[in-house]
Amino acid sequence: MPTITFSTDDLNALVGKKLSMEKIKELLDYAKGEIEGVNGNELSVKSADTNLPYLWSVEGIARLFKGLLGLEKGLPELKIEKTKDSVIVDKSLKDIRPFISAFSVKGKIDDYLLKQLIQLQEKFCHSYGMRRRKVAIGIYSYSKIKFPVQYKAVLPESVKFIPLGFRREMTMGEILETHPTGIEFAHLLKGFSAYPLLVDSAKNVLSFPPIINSEYSGKVQADDKELFFEATGNDKESVQLAANIFAFAFAERGFKIRSVDVVYAGKAEQNPVPFDYSVKVTAEEVNSLLGLQLKETEFKSLLEKMRFGYKNGKVLVPDYRGDIMHPVDVIEDVGIAFGFDNIPARPLKSYTHGDTFPVVKFIDKVRELAVGFGYQEVMSRMLVNKQLIYESMNVEDFGTVEIDNPMSENYSCVRTWILPQLMELLSKNKNMEYPQRVFEEGIVAMKKDLKDYSRIAFATAHTKADFTEIKQVLDFIMNNMGIKYEIENTAHHSFIPGRVGRVVVNGKGVAYIGELHPKVLSSFGMIVPVSAMEINLTDLFETLRVSDIRKS
Repeated sequence: MPTITFSTDDLNALVGKKLSMEKIKELLDYAKGEIEGVNGNELSVKSADTNLPYLWSVEGIARLFKGLLGLEKGLPELKIEKTKDSVIVDKSLKDIRPFISAFSVKGKIDDYLLKQLIQLQEKFCHSYGMRRRKVAIGIYSYSKIKFPVQYKAVLPESVKFIPLGFRREMTMGEILETHPTGIEFAHLLKGFSAYPLLVDSAKNVLSFPPIINSEYSGKVQADDKELFFEATGNDKESVQLAANIFAFAFAERGFKIRSVDVVYAGKAEQNPVPFDYSVKVTAEEVNSLLGLQLKETEFKSLLEKMRFGYKNGKVLVPDYRGDIMHPVDVIEDVGIAFGFDNIPARPLKSYTHGDTFPVVKFIDKVRELAVGFGYQEVMSRMLVNKQLIYESMNVEDFGTVEIDNPMSENYSCVRTWILPQLMELLSKNKNMEYPQRVFEEGIVAMKKDLKDYSRIAFATAHTKADFTEIKQVLDFIMNNMGIKYEIENTAHHSFIPGRVGRVVVNGKGVAYIGELHPKVLSSFGMIVPVSAMEINLTDLFETLRVSDIRKS
């Protein structure tokens, strides 16, 4: 969770009232934050909500505090001075990093403010911006920029500039190979033949998004009086939200906010962009969900404390909030403003008897039998990567639910089967004593029917591991469960041909069993044979249930 540091003197100045430490602690509860440390007049505050990036700055916290204290109420407004400045977006960025939002500001800048800006920039890009994959931000000295600015894609070796923190010119390709920041974020541009570039009309490079700014205009100093802000990314609403959050932060400090036109395919859009987003929520809905008896005037007052607007039965959402997607999100904030501790307790009016689902009891019995047969249970993550579950297992992709903007390539999709993770575990324990016998039960997801399945996988590794041994596990489980099965000849590229079978129950295939192929063993660096099995427990349970129904 993000932790930010700021001065209590600065907070008090922004709020317009001197607050005691106890009062700050009390108000932070409304912002889902808590004090982690105090050093003189400097506070470290940890945010417990990753959906409210506007609160990752002292300016955002002060804005909420003013509403809670009644010093200001309702929807904050952002006054924007229109300019002729523009950023022209080239169509070459369509499949690379197509969106940008921008504005400029004028005001008093000092070292403390710069530290606060950099802090918000880093926290936003790392958490909400998914380590710059979703959103990356650049701040520049406005006086060094000649508008219009071009945002386009160029060949890696076609442009040279001095990156921030360096003294010599480098190509974009060199930056990714030798600059510390370039090395850290090079994976964001992996697979692209052209890279994003921001350059002004005087041919001065502003930045190489999402990697690094130029030393020329990207080095902001305390004596700068005007700044230029930009956010780039793959999601238009997210980059616009970033611009809104920073624009409101500057406005809290009295800066003049000036517009920049972003031009897509000849059509100009003035930025920052007001979302003009509203949600229809009534006092009756709030009372029903929270168990309160609020009048509409009380409902409106609580909304205004949390800096919402309210007009004609609609809740007006601030432009710096992107987390409101449903009336329940608004009702939660009303509950926070009212104080959940202040909601009166009510006695239970009905009583229910809890029980586990039959399928869970079925699965737990299989797990218990696996432990009884001498196998050790392990637990793995549901998010994996396609290289592990397909390439390493010598099979083709059979329908994967992939993450649209993964934070890491290692966790870029949902697993479709469990056995690859058991192999990964065994590969990391090659220096341990054999035999090694492990199993895991868990959820997998299949894209073809958008359905989750419970599966259980077994693997035994030692010099004499073979088909007979893993079949003994199958016999033990099926006999104890009273299940009759057959094994049919089949082909599966993860297993050795002729030493693999399809387990069939009541005419339905529910498992694969066999000895793993040498290619699979080699890909995991295994030095002993491995025999394995994976059972689809969901299909097995459904098959048995249908059979029981037919019999009855």
